[in-house]
Amino acid sequence: MARPRKPSIIKFNAGERRKERLNPDEPKPDLCIPIAPGHLRGEALAEWNRISVELDKLSLLSECDRSALSAYCSAWARYVQAEKDIEENGTVTITEKGNRIQSPHVGISNQALLVMHKFLTEFGLSPASRTRVKAPQNDTAKTKWAKIG
Repeated sequence: MARPRKPSIIKFNAGERRKERLNPDEPKPDLCIPIAPGHLRGEALAEWNRISVELDKLSLLSECDRSALSAYCSAWARYVQAEKDIEENGTVTITEKGNRIQSPHVGISNQALLVMHKFLTEFGLSPASRTRVKAPQNDTAKTKWAKIG
């Protein structure tokens, strides 16, 4: 299995200066931490505050990532809630007829993980997936992007 690819900005910040190893068509939106949507509460808002700072440090976050990041954070909150329920009640539930079945929260947890993974990869929110996205140069990109291009 191939090693995950790193975004050009991370390669550049690590000292890579060979342009052939950098993706010149990688998206280069204006970098910023978007304002958190008003519907995020509790664990989702806490994840927004945590991950947005980390993505900003890596120069991987822009205003255009707001809705995808919001959906990711909502999935994260569902995952955390499901895991808390699993910890309290276990992975098995007994039906009214006495049959043992998988707790519905196991499915909720697994589904939330799949949704989170899709947002991290499909929308370029993970470092490896950012390098696979092709887009033309953005003329308004900040200085970090200008040094790479």
